[in-house]
Amino acid sequence: MNDITLPPGLRPDAPPQGAAPLTAPTGFDPARQVHPQSAHTGALITGVDLRQPLSAAEVAGIAGALRQWKVVFFHDQPLSHEQHIALARQFGAPTIGHPVFGHVAGYPEVYSIAKHREANRFVGSSELRPWSGWHTDVTAAINPPAASLLRGVVIPPYGGDTQWTNLVAAYQALSAPLRGFVDTLWGRHQFSAPPGAQATEEYQRLVGEARLVSEHPLVRVHPDTGERALFVSPSFLKQVVGLNPRESRVLLELLWEHVVRPEFSVRFKWQPGSLAFWDNRATAHVAPTDIFDLDFDRQLYRITLEGEVPVGVDGQRSRAIEGHPLLAHHAGNQ
Repeated sequence: MNDITLPPGLRPDAPPQGAAPLTAPTGFDPARQVHPQSAHTGALITGVDLRQPLSAAEVAGIAGALRQWKVVFFHDQPLSHEQHIALARQFGAPTIGHPVFGHVAGYPEVYSIAKHREANRFVGSSELRPWSGWHTDVTAAINPPAASLLRGVVIPPYGGDTQWTNLVAAYQALSAPLRGFVDTLWGRHQFSAPPGAQATEEYQRLVGEARLVSEHPLVRVHPDTGERALFVSPSFLKQVVGLNPRESRVLLELLWEHVVRPEFSVRFKWQPGSLAFWDNRATAHVAPTDIFDLDFDRQLYRITLEGEVPVGVDGQRSRAIEGHPLLAHHAGNQ
């Protein structure tokens, strides 16, 4: 296990930075500008221009809506790479685009999510489950991103929707005995093909050159809200520590099927200029596969924000097995 010294902002005992109340100060009106999209997950925010520096009230209002709804959406925001980066910096410190799959040339903070990209790296099989593509971003790292901002540029006229699910609501919906059990468990996260899929040689090469393996609590405590969330990213979580293989597989499949239930989720229909901003500590999401049945192109760009080390119900923090923390791009190059 790596003995990693973490910057103060990544320590689990560090106070939350930039936390904003759910009720925003004058200048942003949640009642008029925040429009919930489902019972538990997702809100559309209107009346802000993300191309310009946001006021303190707008930053606080968006942050508050994000904590409440876990993912927030915007339309009609045709951002450049520079504006996307500037927007992200108002909410945190952008990391390198992707620790394994690189970044857009000239823009180290930006990761390209195109229809045909290196990350489309699996050959499926009949064993793929409905939850196989669901994931929380980069949970193989000791400090997964706190949040992600994804903007749509080239969007098909139909198809290509993205879905998010609320891992706090999913945890709260478990029975009390099961909550008590999973509160005590840990899982090992790493990059590899999901169950029922075969990794390509290119994917195996990239993952082998930048290995990330971490052990996280199955239930993490949100550093800003104190809420408990099921930290069970299907694409990265490989086993429950301490359980035998069959016990681990049965429990994880139960939890994976549970977290993607429709009542916890929201489906977002992209438009050119749309942006989705989600709390990576409280959600999982799934990229669409129907775009591969269509002739239309699809191009989005993502920025992730530096996160803290997850903390479990018992106060223990996650453990790094291989790899290094995801630091802010500028910090990683000093």
